[in-house]
Amino acid sequence: MNRNYIKYFNEIPLSVLDLAPINEGSNANASFKNSVEIAQHVEEWGFNRYWLAEHHNMPGIGSSATSVLIGHIAGATNRIRVGAGGIMLPNHAPLVIAEQFGTLESLYPGRIDLGLGRAPGSDQATAFALRRTLHSTGEDFPNQLAELEDYFEPNRTARVRAFPGEGLDIPIWLLGSSGFSAQLAAQKGLPFSFASHFAPQHTLPALRLYRQNFKPSKTLQEPYAMLGVNVIAADTDEEAQFLATSQQLQFLSLTRGVPTQLKPPIANIEEVWSPYERASLEKTLDSRSTIVGSPETVRQKLESFIRETKTNELIINSQIFDQKARLRSYEIVAEMMG
Repeated sequence: MNRNYIKYFNEIPLSVLDLAPINEGSNANASFKNSVEIAQHVEEWGFNRYWLAEHHNMPGIGSSATSVLIGHIAGATNRIRVGAGGIMLPNHAPLVIAEQFGTLESLYPGRIDLGLGRAPGSDQATAFALRRTLHSTGEDFPNQLAELEDYFEPNRTARVRAFPGEGLDIPIWLLGSSGFSAQLAAQKGLPFSFASHFAPQHTLPALRLYRQNFKPSKTLQEPYAMLGVNVIAADTDEEAQFLATSQQLQFLSLTRGVPTQLKPPIANIEEVWSPYERASLEKTLDSRSTIVGSPETVRQKLESFIRETKTNELIINSQIFDQKARLRSYEIVAEMMG
C-alpha cells in the first residue's frame, strides 16, 4: 500500500450511527444512558458525528423521538456534531422539523446535522398512525424537502414562518438506500449518506449516480458521500463473530416479521436460522460492508471498502449487546484509523 493511500485511510472522518438499541430484559432508560456514554467516549476518541435514526414500532430501537434524543446527546457532549440519520420527512410536517431543528441549532450552535430520508421507518400501518393519511409518500419527498429548505431561508415574507429556524445554517443531508436520493442530492448539491450497511448491493451504483450528476451549490462545490458500515470489532476474530450474532438475530427477527429487543449473543447461530434465512441475511449483511473481526481483520476489510468506494466519511453502526464490548469496538476502530 502506497504512502499516499495510508495517509488518505488515516484521514477518513469517522462517525457513529446509533439506533439506541434496547437490550432484551432492559428498557429505554438504560438504552439512553448507554448512548450518552458512547457519545462521550467517541467524542474523546475523535469521532466527527453522532447520528440517531428514526424508527417506529420496533421494541429493540429506542430512537423513535429522534429530535428529543438528539438534544439529550448534544447536551451531554461538547464538540461532536449530533444529528439525524435520519428524520423520515414524509412522517412529519416540514414546518415542525424546521422548528425542532431550529431549536436544536439554537441550543447547540454549529453542532446539529439534519439528515433526511423518505422511507416511513416502519410498516404501512405505523406510517398511517404517524401521518393519519398515506397521501404523503416518498414521491412527495422533493416538494417536502423544498418546503423545509425554504423555512430556513433568512428574511422570509411568507405567511407561515419557522421560529426558531429561519435564517439558521443547519446542514441538510439526504439519506438513501437506492438511487432516488442519490440523484436528488446530486441535483441539489447536497451531501449524501448511503445505507451501505443494509443495502450493500446498491452502494456503487448510487455513488456513481451521485458523483456523475452532482451540481455545485452554495452548500457544496464537490460531492461529499458518507457511507454506513456495520463494524463489530473485538480483540479476536472468534469473539467478534460471537458478538455479531446479536445483530444477526435482530435482522432475522425483522425478516420473520416479529421484531424483538436486541438479544444477547449465542454460541451457534446455525441452530436458529434456515438455509434460506441465512442466504437472505448474508445478502443484507454483506461481508464488504458488515465488517466483523479482530483489529487486523477489520483494518483489512475497512481498507478494501474505502479503496473500492472512495468514500469521504464512514458512519459506523455497531449493534452489540454488551455495552463494554460496544465501546471497545469503537475504540479499536478509532485506534486503527489514527
